[in-house]
Amino acid sequence: MPTVSTVNLTAPLLLLLLWATHPTMATNWLSLARLPRSRPVSGAAPCARLRGLTPGQVGVCRARGEVMESVRKAAEMVIEECQHQFRNRRWNCSTTPRGINVFGRVMNQGTREAAFVHALSSAAVAVAVTRACTRGELERCGCDRKVRGVSPEGFQWSGCSDNLSYGVAFSQTFVDEPERAKGLSAGRPLMNLHNNEAGRKAILHNMQVECKCHGVSGSCELRTCWKVMPPFRRVGAVLKERFDGATEVRLTRIGSRTALLPRDPQVKPPAARDLVYLAPSPDFCHLDPDNGIPGTAGRRCNGTSRLAPDGCELVCCGPGFRAGRAEVVQRCSCKFSWCCSVRCQQCKNTVTIHTCRV
Repeated sequence: MPTVSTVNLTAPLLLLLLWATHPTMATNWLSLARLPRSRPVSGAAPCARLRGLTPGQVGVCRARGEVMESVRKAAEMVIEECQHQFRNRRWNCSTTPRGINVFGRVMNQGTREAAFVHALSSAAVAVAVTRACTRGELERCGCDRKVRGVSPEGFQWSGCSDNLSYGVAFSQTFVDEPERAKGLSAGRPLMNLHNNEAGRKAILHNMQVECKCHGVSGSCELRTCWKVMPPFRRVGAVLKERFDGATEVRLTRIGSRTALLPRDPQVKPPAARDLVYLAPSPDFCHLDPDNGIPGTAGRRCNGTSRLAPDGCELVCCGPGFRAGRAEVVQRCSCKFSWCCSVRCQQCKNTVTIHTCRV
């Protein structure tokens, strides 16, 4: 019977250990989003000058250069989607003004915020590369031709199904590389790998089917269908739900191997699609430039909702908010024309805006 043992660490010591054992951030490649479009991200010399990449990722860049433009696109997708999903939360995915650590040192800690960014990043790479395959932009891949035959529902598989297997494989090669290079005996690499895979599964478990009808006079005598990825907005929403239900875990030795098990023994072990984290999050209330936390002073909040995540009491870390009046310009009196256009007037309205106190 294998023995299970754990080491109890105080929170400050745990954070110090996490920072010391994982100084090179696996998400530094997100800094590719800050490069000007005119700067190449493939080729031996350009790859070596990409500061956010680990040595192993530089090797991937050199060997698979045609995919790197998709990786740059994925970095942009991560920042945009993260900021959309958390636009009403205390932590709103704010970015640092410069440097390769795009979301600040909060990513150095094994928090649920770091878990979300890792999951979203791995998913973004898989989506961006798969899209490039479908569009014929990459020489080594194209449509998924394995989806063929007749489905149990009676339609014919045909068309250009998204080649998700290729995108997932590249995501595993590129995004997981920093963790595998460090070995799988420490908590943070295991956490990151678990969340990376959870991000990719958020795509796989939400694949969609699109179809086209064939027949006389628009009938549907024959229906051909193909598989497509969900919109990335849907992937982000799924991972946001996983963020809210993430499981706090700790590194546990089981016989000769290590694993991540729930810190609370009453909690069931996380599934492969769940997010996991090692350390509690900071409160994000106050300005902390060293860790890339802007605080919530001056943030807009929802003054009509007390307990919702976007409510002023939660966003502003208490009752410290104020109300003001502002004039906004909105579209109104819109009329639809007979063909494809909408005409609207511009109306001015006075609204109440709530902001966190400075």
